[in-house]
Parts: sequence; structure tokens; C-alpha cells
Amino acid sequence: MVSQPRLRRATAALGLICAGLLAMTSSCKAQPLSSKKTFSHQDTLRGSITPERAWWNVLKYDITVEPDFATKTIKGSNTISFAVLQSNSKMQIDLQKPMELLSAKWNSTNIPFKRDGNVFYLQFPKALPAGTTQQLVLEFGGKPREAIRPPWDGGWIWKKDQQGNPWMSVACQGLGASVWYPCKDHQSDEPDNGATLSIIAPQGLTAVGNGRLKAQEPTGNGKTKFTWVVTNPINNYNIIPYIGKYAHFSEVYPGENGNLDCDYWVLDYNLAKAKEQFKQAPKMLKCFEYWFGPYPFYEDSYKLVESPHLGMEHQSAVAYGNKFENGYLGTDLSGTGWGLKWDFILVHESGHEWFANNITTNDIADMWVHEGFTNYSESLFTECEYGKKAGSEYVIGLRKNIDNDIPVVGPYGVNQEGSGDMYYKGANMIHTIRTVINNDSLFRSILRGLNKDFYHKTVTGKQVEDYISEKSGIDFSKVFDQYLRTTKIPVLQYEIRDGNLNYHWDNVVPGFKMPVRVKLNGKETTIIPTELYINMGLTNEPFKTFEVDSNYYIKTELMKD
Repeated sequence: MVSQPRLRRATAALGLICAGLLAMTSSCKAQPLSSKKTFSHQDTLRGSITPERAWWNVLKYDITVEPDFATKTIKGSNTISFAVLQSNSKMQIDLQKPMELLSAKWNSTNIPFKRDGNVFYLQFPKALPAGTTQQLVLEFGGKPREAIRPPWDGGWIWKKDQQGNPWMSVACQGLGASVWYPCKDHQSDEPDNGATLSIIAPQGLTAVGNGRLKAQEPTGNGKTKFTWVVTNPINNYNIIPYIGKYAHFSEVYPGENGNLDCDYWVLDYNLAKAKEQFKQAPKMLKCFEYWFGPYPFYEDSYKLVESPHLGMEHQSAVAYGNKFENGYLGTDLSGTGWGLKWDFILVHESGHEWFANNITTNDIADMWVHEGFTNYSESLFTECEYGKKAGSEYVIGLRKNIDNDIPVVGPYGVNQEGSGDMYYKGANMIHTIRTVINNDSLFRSILRGLNKDFYHKTVTGKQVEDYISEKSGIDFSKVFDQYLRTTKIPVLQYEIRDGNLNYHWDNVVPGFKMPVRVKLNGKETTIIPTELYINMGLTNEPFKTFEVDSNYYIKTELMKD
């Protein structure tokens, strides 16, 4: 998902952009769920694996949806294929108000259901046998929540393009896919065998979805049904329809796993601009395949789809709304100048194909895995194009956007994100870890290893933390605790007295002893501070200068008498 810096820290230009976009909100780096302080019964139903969720595993979604632009309503169906893990008869299906579940059928039998807020409980006539595969057909309809300022405010998007044509889509990360279709709305359970999305569009408009277009057929009422098929596991919130007056062009990228089909869908009057701007896509793919490994969804292709909002990481159909210009709506979030040399949305949202879509966290409390690594992908792309120094300058420049307001990791089991610092602080934590490892070949192998060993899997943040420590041979557990679970920036305090050097860590979690590369009298060395003062006595010459490598996200403080 895209992020935005605080208005009070942004440049004047960015302030104007944010003000125009978000109607002078006090913050334009707001996560959709990060500010909630208390939790309800509904939050637990949404964010946890309840008994009514635990006994079944989603295998596939087959969704059909037909929007009505004039009334801002939708209707459709979702056939859920699922495996029965444990025998049970009561099932939780998520569908948020004001949407309605109209019917539920199993083996052509109507299944009774009761509503509890944003949840429906279905009662099968008997316990379904463990080890079996079942199908459930759900019909739904209503007027879904409308997104007022997507993508930060989720829901259906009903807009018109510059020529007055209807332009529709959805943005629902965090809020959840159940804002518009009935599903098991929890990140830990992706449909193992993918999904089919059939979109019924008005005459003259084209519907684009995830994966590949398998069928396009008239429905007999002046409308056309476009059927898109995804063969890989996919996050619920990534299954998205786009409906507009689209034009299409394509190319083939010769990637690590062979030829990758790349398709681009943009509003017809933007075709020329898109053909020029999207020349960056192959460069992005080359860079990210180098650092992260093969693009994770060759079978489903790679797509950029122009969207009626800024952008989102919709798997194999990345939402793009950056106005075909470099930067973040023409602004460099790092303030270094490097961010104006490439298209922020194209790079950032495509980076999520590896971190968010390939590797997905079980709980959105661990969203730093999605956003921290993807924010760092911006630095890696800068490095690929302009060198390592440029990439470092870019990520260091992002530090001005860090708030350190609340911890990056949120509370578990209640569908709650942590701080928006998951972006910039997450990236700088990863950059700090890279600096500690001090071996880019090893660091690259860790990034590629994550995407290989957790390929198409859902994970906990702890699994990712432990993987990095294990593969690097360095215990980073206290580093993760410091940056993810506190708001404190480590302070390296030092003093030079009579030619002697004393130093230690302050403002850190107990046991924090991250090594740091420094220059003493201009000569580079590595020190390993602890919470206790360490004395470096006189060597051949008295200590006069002490300089810390700026690639570490820490503060340095000279102690004075």
C-alpha cells in the first residue's frame, strides 16, 4: 500500500498535494486502522481465527459481480471451494454492513444463517466430514461502503474519467474484502488454488481483473462479462475489479523464470503517456528479480492497471494512479532528489508482489513485513539505477518522515495495524541490518531466500525475524525488539577524555548490543557497544575524533562534563 509523510514534515509542494487530495486532513500518512485504541467483539471476529473459521480451509473463490453505476449498488455470487480440516457444522462468513447475504446453498440445499454485525453464521444440516472437499454458493447484494478518499479510506470507488465515462474499482486493504463480497476475511487463509473473477460491465467499457483474461462474452442485455482467472494463492483484498474505458498494450519481459507476459491497461486517452512512462517496468523487474528472486506469479502475468485512486498492490493487476509522472505525485518523499528519477507508484506497488503478495503476514499487526521491505525496495531500485551511494542517500532521507508515535507492531487478533512508521522506519531498520551484516552477497541471498523459502506462504513476523538471524549468523532479536516494539531510537553515547574513548548504548531495550562501524581518528573499525560503558584506552595516538557510519538508524551523543 502507498504511504504519505506527515504534513508538518513535508515540503511545501507535498503539503499542497496532500491538502488537495485529502481535504486538509491533519495527517496524510494515515493507516486505515492504525489509530484505533479500543477493540470490540466485532474486531475479534474480524481479526482472529474463531472456532467457526478454524475448521475449514479456502481452496478457491469463484466470484461474479455486476455493479450498477447509477445506484452505486452491486450484486453477485461467490462459490467457495473449501477443505474440511475438522468435522464441524457452523461456519463464519464475513460480509460487512450494509451489504447483505441473500442466500447460501450447499449441495443445492439452502443453508440457514444468522447475522452478527459484519459476520454471518451458517448452520449446515450436519457436521461436514473431515478430509472432504465441499462447495458453498453465496449470493450477495446491496450498496457497499463507498471509498471517500481511496486508497486510505476503503470501499467501492464510483468515479468518472475526464471524458465522463464511468470508472469503477475497489480499494480495501485493512478494511477487508468483505466490504464487498462474502469470504473468509483473514490474511492467514488465501485460496490455495487461486480465484476466478467474472465482472459484468456496461456496454462500451472494459473490465480488468487479476490474472489472465479467459473469456469475454455478451450477457444478452447490452453488457459484457469478462472472466479473469488467477491460478496462484491470492490475498482476499487483492481480488479487485477495474471497470473503465481502457486501452491495452503489452510486452514480454525475459525474466529469470522465462518469458513474463506484461500487460498494461490505461484509460484510452492516456495511452501515449503510459507507453512512455511504463518503460520503467522492465527496469523494475530486472532490479527486483536480482534482489528478491523471480517474479512470483509468472503463471498469472504482470499487469499495471490505471486506477481511480493513487495505487495499491493488487496481485498481478497492480493499481496505478500516479498521473504518469516520476516521484510521488511529482514529489520526492526522501527530499534527496533521487525520488524524482523514477515513478514511485510503479516501483513501490510492484515491490509488493514479493513482499505482501508472495510473502503475506497472517496478521496485519505484522504489516511491517509488507511495508518495510517494500519501502526498502525503493532504495534498492535507486541503487540498481544510480549506484549504492544513491540508494543509501534515498533511504536515509526518508528518516525525516518517521514519527516514532507508537510501536510498528500492532496488537494481534483484532485486525489492527501498528504505526505508519512500518514504512520508513521499517526500511531504515532493514538498511541498518544490511549495514551490520556488511556483506551484500549474503544480504541479497537472505532477501532471495525469504521469497524462495516462504514462496506463496503466509507467515508471522517472528518467522521473518528468526530467518534473518539464522541466515545471517547474527542474533538480531534485540534489534527487532528495539525498532519494531518500542518507539525509542538507540543512542550511542560517547566521551573522549584525556585521549581515552568511552562509549555505550542508551535508550535501548535490555541486552541491546548492536555492532557499529565507526571512524576513530579517521580510521574505520567496528565497535560493539553495550548498555555498560566500554573504555578504549590509549593506543599509538590519543583519540580525537569519533564518527559513526550514517547508514545506521541511530543517534549519536557526545557526553559532556
